Amino acid sequence: MPSPALSDHEVSSTSSPGVTAAAADSVTDGGGDALPHSTSADSQEDGSADEGDADDCIYPAAGYEYLDHPADVQIHAWGTSLTEAYEQAALAMFGYMTDLDTVEACDTQEVTAQGHDLESLLFHFLDEFLFMFSAEPFFVASHVEIVEFDRVQFRIRARGYGESFDLDKHPQGTEVKAITYSNLQVHDHEDQHEVFVIVDI
Repeated sequence: MPSPALSDHEVSSTSSPGVTAAAADSVTDGGGDALPHSTSADSQEDGSADEGDADDCIYPAAGYEYLDHPADVQIHAWGTSLTEAYEQAALAMFGYMTDLDTVEACDTQEVTAQGHDLESLLFHFLDEFLFMFSAEPFFVASHVEIVEFDRVQFRIRARGYGESFDLDKHPQGTEVKAITYSNLQVHDHEDQHEVFVIVDI
């Protein structure tokens, strides 16, 4: 399970494969508490999470939140498997830049990432999706699926489902300039699958 919540706000998971992400300007409340977001996605590694836990009232099986940071923003993402946690981290990055509820999954883009450990793999995985947003085709994903997660060679192949970013359709949030290694954390244990990533904004 994820670390103790920094917020008392309750969220409920959705039944659709899309994300229920808020626009970037509403991810924290007036007191600076992080607001968690949730998606419903099937686990690809460890099976589905137990239903009915009291903790689910605050943290659904998979989701993400934005944590306060002095200069940048820290993404905290989790899932019922490390695969889900990585997918949620990518959605959190896109969700900070626009409201994912406005993004239609009408196009598919594939990325591959290679690292030398789980931390560097997460960095390069997010960086590949960020590059796709920052240059042609200016792609923003409302759903991310990792189709190959090689823990021996530290390689990921993933698909993003979304469309090209359009200011006439998609609200402009806060630009993510870069992924950083600062305090990057990957936790993968029997009852804990979560990541922390600070992004430069």
